[in-house]
Amino acid sequence: MVGATLGRPRIGVLSIQGAFAEHARVLERVGADPVDVRAPSDLDGLDAIVLPGGESTTLGLVAEESGLLDALRARLADGLPALGTCAGMIVLARGVTEGAQPLLGGMDIVVRRNAFGRQARSFETLLDVSGVSDAGEGPVDAVFIRAPWIEEWGPGVEILAEHAGHGVAARQGDLLVTAFHPELSGEHRFHEWLVARARSRRERGDERRERHVGAQ
Repeated sequence: MVGATLGRPRIGVLSIQGAFAEHARVLERVGADPVDVRAPSDLDGLDAIVLPGGESTTLGLVAEESGLLDALRARLADGLPALGTCAGMIVLARGVTEGAQPLLGGMDIVVRRNAFGRQARSFETLLDVSGVSDAGEGPVDAVFIRAPWIEEWGPGVEILAEHAGHGVAARQGDLLVTAFHPELSGEHRFHEWLVARARSRRERGDERRERHVGAQ
């Protein structure tokens, strides 16, 4: 992946497994510099991060063993914006309905894994997503592959979309999750949202540094 370019936010993509290359391509198209994240040191200097699809238990275990899970948990608590898709939604959750696995717990949701069925029951559909499809560009082309759904959520969570009566997209502050794969259908609006949040975070950091220099 490319290095940082002046004026373009640096957005990490958790690159352990899954569709991280597809996410990187979308990020480049919408004005960010994607950065592979495989170790805690890769988080340095990031303005936001994407947690892609894949196998959520594997993602969590590998990240935990490397120390990346704790480091990322701390960065999220410090306000790092994040987009989690499919397995990334699971890893960002505070809990799952069955079993146990390493989770970041950054978002106040409980997720049911493989809720829509296994690989053979994957599907694609047009989906109305609040704040996205009502902005004038029409519904989202949503690809569901062994997809989870949101079973429970806290008061600070806004459910943005439902399918078959279950939450499949949500936002909590600067955290955004989808049960589907926008990166596989050519959908770019979720990544554009993340880039906007990353730029806002960078601008706030610049303002703090300027105030600090001015006070010296």
